[in-house]
Amino acid sequence: MAYIAQRSRTKFNPFISRVSTSSSFPNLHVFCSITSSDPPLESSEPIKQVADSESTLTIENARSESTQTVENAQSESTQKVENAQSKSTQRVLRGESEMTQRVLRGKRQNPEKLEDIICRMMANRAWTTRLQNSIRNLVPEFDHSLVYNVLHGSKNSEHALRFFRWVERAGLFLHDRETHLKIIEILGRASKLNHARCILLDMPKKGVELDEDLFVVMIESYGKAGIVQEAVKMFLKMKDFGVERSVKSYDTLFQVILRRGRYMMAKRYFNAMLNEGIQPMRHTYNIMIWGFFLSLKVETANRFWEDMQSQGILPDVVTYNTMINGYSRVMKMDEAEKLFVEMKGKNIAPTVISYTTMIKGYVSVGRVDDGLRLLEEMVSNGIKPNAVTYSTLLPGLCDAGKMPEARKMLKEMVERHIAPKDNSIFIRLLTCQCESGDLNAAADVLKAMIRLSIPTEAGHYGVLIERACKAGMYDQAIKYLEKLIEKEIILRPQSTLEMEPSAYNPIIKYLCNNGQTEKAETLFRQLMKKGVQDPIAFNHLIHGHSKQGTPESAFEIMKIMRRRGVPREAHSYKQLIGSFLKKGEPADAKTTLDSMIEDGHLPDSSLFRSVMESLFEDGRVQTASRVMKSMVEKGVDENMDLVAKILEALLIRGHVEEALGRVEMLINSSCPVDLDSLLSVLCEKGKTIAALKLLNFGLERDCNIDFSSYDKVLDALLAAGKTLNAYSILCKIMEKGGVTDWSSRDDLIRSLNQEGNTKQADILSRMITGGDKAHANKKGKKQVSSLL
Repeated sequence: MAYIAQRSRTKFNPFISRVSTSSSFPNLHVFCSITSSDPPLESSEPIKQVADSESTLTIENARSESTQTVENAQSESTQKVENAQSKSTQRVLRGESEMTQRVLRGKRQNPEKLEDIICRMMANRAWTTRLQNSIRNLVPEFDHSLVYNVLHGSKNSEHALRFFRWVERAGLFLHDRETHLKIIEILGRASKLNHARCILLDMPKKGVELDEDLFVVMIESYGKAGIVQEAVKMFLKMKDFGVERSVKSYDTLFQVILRRGRYMMAKRYFNAMLNEGIQPMRHTYNIMIWGFFLSLKVETANRFWEDMQSQGILPDVVTYNTMINGYSRVMKMDEAEKLFVEMKGKNIAPTVISYTTMIKGYVSVGRVDDGLRLLEEMVSNGIKPNAVTYSTLLPGLCDAGKMPEARKMLKEMVERHIAPKDNSIFIRLLTCQCESGDLNAAADVLKAMIRLSIPTEAGHYGVLIERACKAGMYDQAIKYLEKLIEKEIILRPQSTLEMEPSAYNPIIKYLCNNGQTEKAETLFRQLMKKGVQDPIAFNHLIHGHSKQGTPESAFEIMKIMRRRGVPREAHSYKQLIGSFLKKGEPADAKTTLDSMIEDGHLPDSSLFRSVMESLFEDGRVQTASRVMKSMVEKGVDENMDLVAKILEALLIRGHVEEALGRVEMLINSSCPVDLDSLLSVLCEKGKTIAALKLLNFGLERDCNIDFSSYDKVLDALLAAGKTLNAYSILCKIMEKGGVTDWSSRDDLIRSLNQEGNTKQADILSRMITGGDKAHANKKGKKQVSSLL
């Protein structure tokens, strides 16, 4: 800091320029409804960064009168300067003469203006006491030029308002009429109308005289905000404050109230103006004529037109343009043509606005050829069409099917680098060129957008892709698609034209059918990020992945559809199941089948069979059994041969209870079950316990079982040495009235005696010989129940 302060006392005092702005009120714009727009905002000079030692010296010299204050101040602004240039300061300490020589050899940069530094500080920091102190330490004296330029250069209306109030309350500056007008303009543009109103009405208390221009700014601001009543109140307050009203304030009021359709109010104030002795000007009549045409009051507008001329006020080109535009608005082109001819007859040269207004009227009534004729006349008279002219005529050419003319006009726009005011014209051009069958011309429209620096959107590419697909030009459609995906045009947040289903569904279908499903999925995932949930596209992707042998990806798509509540088609499920089976993944096929059933789709018998067969061949018998269960529950009574194999495998593998449950389900569903065959196989395989349980199941449910099956089970049990099991099942068979002439019954009795089960042998003997059947039955039941 000491070094910087020392440098500030040198004789080097660069001039710090300031912008001097006149206090005259800007004139009202000459009215025309075609090109009416708000005046452009004044722009401050670009702010330059303090990045080297030279600019630091400039700032310190600007503070030469307050060196002691700078040494003691600990402001954030000074600290930033010191930190940013610490390395430069060290180099200066090592050799001041060396730095001086470098400055002399180089080209001296323009010093940054003090007001620009203050504006940058306010924009980058919160408004605090520390910031106020930084600004105060930076500025030796606040004069009119500095305060005005800071207000003018403020990037934010809130910053400008805080600065305006601070310099006044801190006693740094006494605001005059010009600074009041500037802050009122700023606040009016920002719609901070209450603040602007308070500042205006407080001016007399500060000894600052009010004038008409100040009130005109407030009336305009209220009008732009659509608050007509407040604009009228502000107009009436002029009289309360002794401010003379002229035609200028009346014109502003007329423009505000007519813009909102208050034509009756406009009539009253026009009469009041005449009563005050204020004579209307040509501009006044222009506004009144425009306003009444805006409200479709054609007769009233004509009366003002006639009254204007009766007062000796000759219409100018703006007046004629206003009248022509009014008649065009109500589609009375004959009257508009008469005025256009009359204007030229009075040697009033039509402007580009005059021609454009006429062209717009011709287009609105479908007389596009007259519009083209007028365009040629305009060019022959040396008047070049502007963006509004092109934007007016191009839609008419599209509607009339004059696509060659539209293409020629677009080419001219590109050559002159004139972009239309409304970018929606390009989607119409694309659509119409495609409908006419000229895809090359449609492609030129897209190229024109790029050359005119107009952002292309997904909807533009969608039109081209859709038409290329319809024409069978899929290679060209894919090229457009690749650009769309590569540049992520779909994901641009500012996009307003989205890609339609009629565009992306055909190309997705083609890609999925031709081995390019990944590219199709990339496109659709971008669409999903924009909220697209098209079931057709989803199902195309499932079909594509299934066909390409990537069912896992298809299943992920299926899960996304489920999460988002998108309906899944039965055909898509069938394709996915087939893909899993072809890839040798029956478990995933079964999972997909379950999802299909959950979604309410009924698989056909062939689909059930293919899944069950695949699971069975893969050794997943229990899983195949669950598929069989689903099939039977859904009323599908086919594939019984495969069902028998699954039951047999369950019994052989020891899943007896599951098998019996499936048998019971089949019986309840009236599906035939060949228990004799199952018993025979089990006996042959030596699965005696499974055979015993199956036979017992059949006896309890009175199933139709052949006598030979009884014998096979009994023989198998006896051969396996399971005499008590054979005894119990034989007793049950006999109780059910079954055959009693089993050839091996004597062998069973003998085996029971040998094993010490004499009681059971005795009971069985008596049952066979027909002894005391009642006693035998009673005892036998107890024995059987105890053994089972």
